[in-house]
Amino acid sequence: MEEDIKKYVKPLRLKALPQDMRRDLKQARVNRGWSQRDLGSRLGMPQAHISAIESGKIIPRYDTVIELARIFNFDLLMVPRALVPVVLSLVRDRLRPSQEGDGEERSLYADLGDADEEETQERRKDEV
Repeated sequence: MEEDIKKYVKPLRLKALPQDMRRDLKQARVNRGWSQRDLGSRLGMPQAHISAIESGKIIPRYDTVIELARIFNFDLLMVPRALVPVVLSLVRDRLRPSQEGDGEERSLYADLGDADEEETQERRKDEV
């Protein structure tokens, strides 16, 4: 009976951090010019532990993930699984350069300022 249960129950604990998260953590470390040893000393753990996290050999405890986010100035967001695609789409769209090609970040919220101004000008033309 226990074998039957194991077939249908998914393990709750991951075997490693997702690959893109490990890549982002490593890139943040490299961008700061830190070695694995440097990061380990900031977290109070050995270089081998940082290496194992980055390579996916171990998954860090939740408090370690929070500390990594703090050190690298990241945010951890809890998003309902059904909304993950929407959130990822918003993030990708926000990071994409604007259509003018100026490369500036854009607001997550629609900027209706220009549309409102055009509508007001149209109304003024109709009134004259």
